[in-house]
Amino acid sequence: MSETTDIIQELLQGVGLAADYRTDSLTLLEKGESRYVRDLKLNFTSTLTSEQLSNKECALLGLSTAINNNNKPLTVFFTKYAEEQGCTPEEIADAVGCASLLASNNIFYRFRHFTQKEKYTQIPARIRMQIMMKPATGKEFFELMSLAISAVNGCEMCVNAHENSLIQMGTTEERVFDAVRIASLVTSMGKVVF
Repeated sequence: MSETTDIIQELLQGVGLAADYRTDSLTLLEKGESRYVRDLKLNFTSTLTSEQLSNKECALLGLSTAINNNNKPLTVFFTKYAEEQGCTPEEIADAVGCASLLASNNIFYRFRHFTQKEKYTQIPARIRMQIMMKPATGKEFFELMSLAISAVNGCEMCVNAHENSLIQMGTTEERVFDAVRIASLVTSMGKVVF
């Protein structure tokens, strides 16, 4: 067995998948003896802890990102990890709700931003967002998840709005940066494990 295969098996077992689980992407990396699989494993492992975020927050960010990206294996993994970190069912539901809400918001506000027509900013959005008012995860962390998901979804207007809100709440730029880093690495993992 090759070193690449060993690393892939460790990576898969780390997320609760069988050692022989393969996607087309993983197979191509394995056949090419890609050195990238070591980076992928280390990068993904770094999503579980942070100097700026608690393990619980890392778990919820990972879960929200996995839900946003429609990635079943990572959703299962991060749900279990969130439970292990003491997340309540309500906090887990907030992570899921955040991904769903931001899917609509990111499309809608990206449209407004792209068109740059004043008329569209005057028409009410009519998108219910009650979850943002009193989230189980707390207002600051829900904003942080919203920013990370908006970054993944590529909504400049939403990223700027959430980042501004977070800075006004006193959130450090390092905390913001790490949340987006985690979301980006979970998204990266989802390109080969899905």
